[in-house]
Amino acid sequence: MIIARILGTVVSPHKDERLLGKTLLIVRPINVDGTDTTGYVVAVDTVGAGFHERVLVVAGSSARLAQGLKDTPVDAAIVGVIDAVDVSN
Repeated sequence: MIIARILGTVVSPHKDERLLGKTLLIVRPINVDGTDTTGYVVAVDTVGAGFHERVLVVAGSSARLAQGLKDTPVDAAIVGVIDAVDVSN
């Protein structure tokens, strides 16, 4: 799983029919302390996440196992909204 922050949306009027009705969000992976890393990922939202929320993202074959994505061509899916991260040393 990847911790990420939602940065925006992707609007795609022409896409694979299995993606119709799915929300595509741009997320940036973040460190556990909340600082940004580099790069971006486009992920299918399965939980109704909102702008700038911290989320859990799964990638690869795990993304296709997320609710409502069976047999859908996705490589990343948002599967949770994060309330808090607690890191103990």
